[in-house]
Amino acid sequence: MPLMLLPLGDLGAIEHNGTVSFGLWLPWVSAAGGNAVTVKIIHEHDQFQQQIAPSEFSMTHSIRAPYGDFWSVTVPIAGSPPPTTGSAWGTGGRYLYRYHIDNPQVGSLDWIIDPCAREFGLGKLSAFTLGYRSYSWSASESTWRVPELADLVLYEMNIAEFGGSLEQAHNLMAYLADLGVNAIQVMPLSNVAISVDWGYLPIGYFGVDERFGKRSDFQRFVDVAHQHGIAVIVDMVYGHTGIDFPYYDVYTRLGYHENPFMGTFAKDYFSNFGKSTDFNRQFTRDYFFSVNHHWLEVYHVDGIRYDCVPNYWDGPMGVGYANLVFETYHLTKSKIDLHQSYWDRFSSRADTPITLIQCAEQLEGPEEILRSTYSNCTWQNHTYDTAKAVARGDRGKLSNYGLSLGLFGYTEEGNSNGDIIPKTALQYIENHDHERFLCNFGLINPDEAGNPLFLEGDRRRWYLLQPYLIATLMSKGIPMLWQGQEFGENYFLPDYGAGRVGLLRPLRWDYFYDEAGHSLVTLVRKLLRIRRQRVQLRRGSYYFFNHWDRYLSRGVLFFARSLGAQYTLVAVNTNDAEQRVPFWFPIGGHYVEELHGGNLNLDNIVPLQETWLTIPSNYGRIWTTQ
Repeated sequence: MPLMLLPLGDLGAIEHNGTVSFGLWLPWVSAAGGNAVTVKIIHEHDQFQQQIAPSEFSMTHSIRAPYGDFWSVTVPIAGSPPPTTGSAWGTGGRYLYRYHIDNPQVGSLDWIIDPCAREFGLGKLSAFTLGYRSYSWSASESTWRVPELADLVLYEMNIAEFGGSLEQAHNLMAYLADLGVNAIQVMPLSNVAISVDWGYLPIGYFGVDERFGKRSDFQRFVDVAHQHGIAVIVDMVYGHTGIDFPYYDVYTRLGYHENPFMGTFAKDYFSNFGKSTDFNRQFTRDYFFSVNHHWLEVYHVDGIRYDCVPNYWDGPMGVGYANLVFETYHLTKSKIDLHQSYWDRFSSRADTPITLIQCAEQLEGPEEILRSTYSNCTWQNHTYDTAKAVARGDRGKLSNYGLSLGLFGYTEEGNSNGDIIPKTALQYIENHDHERFLCNFGLINPDEAGNPLFLEGDRRRWYLLQPYLIATLMSKGIPMLWQGQEFGENYFLPDYGAGRVGLLRPLRWDYFYDEAGHSLVTLVRKLLRIRRQRVQLRRGSYYFFNHWDRYLSRGVLFFARSLGAQYTLVAVNTNDAEQRVPFWFPIGGHYVEELHGGNLNLDNIVPLQETWLTIPSNYGRIWTTQ
């Protein structure tokens, strides 16, 4: 059955001329069963005043297709007299609200958040703004176009750690553009129950968590990103929720043995902390489809990274993940065909594939998810795992590393029902799930008490990162940097426990200026400039010179990227000693060494004639036909 968009104009808190309408679907919670539902509202300025209680309004029950029991009420607020002297009730600004259920069997259930709230207060509070003004997008937004998949260079960030807030983060867009980034992947912005958290146990999906700012702050963030040529991808968590998500919270407290929204569907990851969603339910499928549409429509995001796909993966023909990305693709395509609003950002020409980014985190089967669904890119840990093994001294994994850099086994294009979809995978050696790559070369503990949460990679060994950066940013696929990787951020991350997600690790921007930071930033800027200027590094084929005696036994990795007569040879040396090795260039002529040039350029190369090349220790060389 095709997915349907929820009527969001009737759900959540909708303000019109100072009057606010509240709508809430609560399947199986009916007035006939003795239930009564109310909404409690208080002005933000009154929240912590002991003499001012929230105002409470009874909601009316009705049966509304297609999900059944529906509760609603309309509350005039603007200009109405405050219930208590000194209250800000009736004035403009931000109001906090929650739902309350009285049930004849279990009594009173308070502190129920709105599953369709667009704004949030602290903790378990939904919010709306009386007198809210819609964001005015810049004039250039109408001409913004999402970069093609092959041209993407990703930068993953946690807003709280990268800049502290959305406003501070958007001030760094010029820095990212100058670095060479043209897409950012933002860790979850959805509402969560606690203040310091990665965001992977959401309890509200249709807005930006108050710890980052307001919805207009994120719209401004996206607008500024687009002005700098940077696409924005948001991380969404659909396979599980936090325990305070209302469609788990309500039915659990009511003691229901069945749930119209939640339940084990495929895998049941995060069961110790959150609860799985049941994609067998039409309501669940439509809800998350509507979340996708909302973020694409209201916030103008350019793509979605789908977290923990195994929790809702039931195969390529299933009703879970595969159906969601299929329907989202066709929703986008229909919007483009109708030239609706800013949806043209996904289409530069009528004869080209749409550029909506749908990225899966299906680490258990990345090749399959890319091949068999409408996803056009995927996370994969093969490159990360082999690079880590090599960094820790396992030279035997160099062959696997070289193959992973070429994405062997991954499809490059899908053709489903006439929909041509370019496809590829991400390439990274750092992301939010793992300790910094520098930690593989030695750890220090600056904490005088020896707390392992404060371990760090030894930045004195920053130079050991260089060959891995060169390989990653010249590889096939979409290269991704994790915030601060470009200047040697060196936090350690535990493999499990609350210390992973409950500790803020803000970027130490002062690292940018020391020897390690300056050297690494300079290298990353060079590499991304080279990638941007050389089409073969973005769209070309990949050839790995998998020769043990000649290269791998010496810690040297050779691979080539080519497109027609345009040929680039990449050589990296993971050894502590300089290596001099032979190579036979397939194309003759003059070669420019891209990193430093000068006397490193190669003149009068004869095709297939032995040429001896020197690769410096813990570094690399890049030669391109000229």
